[in-house]
Amino acid sequence: MSDRDSAFAEYFAARSSAMRATAFLLCGDWHRAEDLTQNAFTKLYLRWNRVQRHESLDPYLRKVLISSFIDEGRWGWWKRERPHDTRIERAAAPEPSEDRVTLIRALAQVPPRQRAVLVLRYWQDLSVEDTAAALGCTAGTVKSQAARGLETLRTLVAHPVTAD
Repeated sequence: MSDRDSAFAEYFAARSSAMRATAFLLCGDWHRAEDLTQNAFTKLYLRWNRVQRHESLDPYLRKVLISSFIDEGRWGWWKRERPHDTRIERAAAPEPSEDRVTLIRALAQVPPRQRAVLVLRYWQDLSVEDTAAALGCTAGTVKSQAARGLETLRTLVAHPVTAD
């Protein structure tokens, strides 16, 4: 294995779980989260030499992950890949608490841009400036999107919308 590949493999092993969790919070589906994470790491690998030398890796990877998530929403369901092989069964994850399920369902109903801000600010614990850099917007936009997203989330948690 080349030095490049071993460095990438080491970074992937260290960061893939956190990025997958971030992707899950963005899209609300573990399978889509895996696809988003795989897409982000694939793009990072293709640019590994350049990015590794000139940029911080985590912000670059977050930006690619969020751009992929937002772009996926723009393209619509018809652009998503559809599996043809049988599904690989995984060990069942522990059941999440009722509060966590409620919060994740509410987060899934928040508009994608606001959801991205909420995940970066409050899950990834990024500063306003780092969130703005990841999303390619101003600090003021991050603050307003965070305020709107939190208000939407509060409303959804206080008065959940149920599908009948």
